[in-house]
Amino acid sequence: MSGPLKRYLTKSHPLLLSGALLLSAALAGGPPSALPSSAPGEGTAREAAVGEAALGETAAGVAAAAPAPAAGDGPTVTTRYGHLRGKAGETAHAYLGIPYAAPPVGPLRWKPPSPPARWSGVRDATTPGNPCVQQPSSTPWGNLAGPGTPSEDCLYLNVHTPAQPSPRQRPVMVWIHGGGFTVGSGSFYDGGTLAAKGDVITVHLNYRLGAFGYLAHPGLAAESPRGLSGNYGLLDQQAALRWVRDNIAAFGGDPGNVTVFGESAGGGSVCQHLVSPAATGLFDRAIAQSGCGFPLPTQESQQNDGKAWADTLGCADVACLRAEPAAELLAASARPTARWVPNVDGVILPSQVTNALESGRLHRVPVLQGTTADEGRLTVATTYDLAGRTLTPEGYPAAVRALYGDRTDTILARYPLSEHGSPAEALGAVLTDSRFACPQSRTAGLMAEHTRSYQYEFADRHSMDHLNLPVGFPLGAPHGSEIRYVFGGVTGTPAQTALSEKMLGYWTNFARTGVPYAANAPRWPRYPEVQTLAPEGITPVDTFPRAHHCDLWNAPAS
Repeated sequence: MSGPLKRYLTKSHPLLLSGALLLSAALAGGPPSALPSSAPGEGTAREAAVGEAALGETAAGVAAAAPAPAAGDGPTVTTRYGHLRGKAGETAHAYLGIPYAAPPVGPLRWKPPSPPARWSGVRDATTPGNPCVQQPSSTPWGNLAGPGTPSEDCLYLNVHTPAQPSPRQRPVMVWIHGGGFTVGSGSFYDGGTLAAKGDVITVHLNYRLGAFGYLAHPGLAAESPRGLSGNYGLLDQQAALRWVRDNIAAFGGDPGNVTVFGESAGGGSVCQHLVSPAATGLFDRAIAQSGCGFPLPTQESQQNDGKAWADTLGCADVACLRAEPAAELLAASARPTARWVPNVDGVILPSQVTNALESGRLHRVPVLQGTTADEGRLTVATTYDLAGRTLTPEGYPAAVRALYGDRTDTILARYPLSEHGSPAEALGAVLTDSRFACPQSRTAGLMAEHTRSYQYEFADRHSMDHLNLPVGFPLGAPHGSEIRYVFGGVTGTPAQTALSEKMLGYWTNFARTGVPYAANAPRWPRYPEVQTLAPEGITPVDTFPRAHHCDLWNAPAS
């Protein structure tokens, strides 16, 4: 496996890479694996009241506002923790590297986030903070960690504001980056264009990744008053949302109109916050891009895996783990004894997202969510093309059988080769529908029973052409391809640029009002209609579940 697509897939979208590795292992004769499932946790009234005090994110001890900072070269604001001087831009101002929590180092490693320290004078906010510890990444777009050196001292965020002042507070959009919970940073994405064109305030945050963000271990649970471990990355995100609530007015943002949005692992995080009692009151709208409804392991299974992982380091207790250098932990985190994802702990995440939605246990805010038309094709390209193999017509049934076992005949009947351009595209459709399109369609339907729910499918089948990746079949609109359209970074054909402008309008007006609309763009109806977003035209359709065979994939397990 080599080339730019491998690098893109490995570091940009590990969720798809894990599918490629699973498929490769299955084809080699290894047993298919599945994510663990669990029954929904039964939250109590005490658990439902989990809030900022329990998470160590109170504003206690913050002094009254200090005198205004002296004039300087950049725009200045005063937060609850001190003065900041940002970087002026022609269309948007940037305030970078703002600490929203104390550095989670030393005794604070694997602890819930605590408030940042106040500072004196005027803090320079023209350089992003450190990205969180992660493996180096190289993609066609650059290093996903963004600028700076990865460090445990990484709980920083960036704020972009329109340069033009406004008499009214602006909507706030808080971005949670993807990367399989193991790579990425808020600084990899520039929120300036979105802020300026959409007339919103953007906030991009870092959160702890990999073993540093999601290690569950019996020793850590013993330290917790509630017996919890893992989910530190999720708690970081909630701490950042509390910082936004308490400080964003200083930047011209409306703390009563906050949208949380993210893609892949970030989209999964958005949906996890939607069902987390600890996130009550922290946001007013939600956008989940290619990530809602992924099943998660239980805390018990995560703790067992975490203990097994610690044993590979020769550590029998948490004190030993905290004494290990970050570099040693990072190197060991690549071992297959643990999965670095959130867990269902009964408190922060009381149950699986879909179970919570079925029971109506969610924050009743408008939700916009969707997928790309060809999510799974990168997995197929990596498993075959970049491994020096070709998926033949004869190999297609074997590939399906390796993943789905005794369901193979039913699946092949629904995905015959005659309806696809190649065996690779057929297998890509199977993976797209089973892992993304239908799970997300299901969550959109469950949410529609309780709140305003909108769904989309991004379908620019030439969205990746500009990268000239060495793949023997069309990549179409794969996982992650819609992000640059939302942020306004498209310089493609006139039709692609126009699509990006309309998508930016849909997203920012949804943040403003809870209804997606854009100038000179078709109306976006609620679920069950799905808005198809393509350069050829934007059209609501009611055939999405049928087109993706969701009766097959969303059927209860027999």
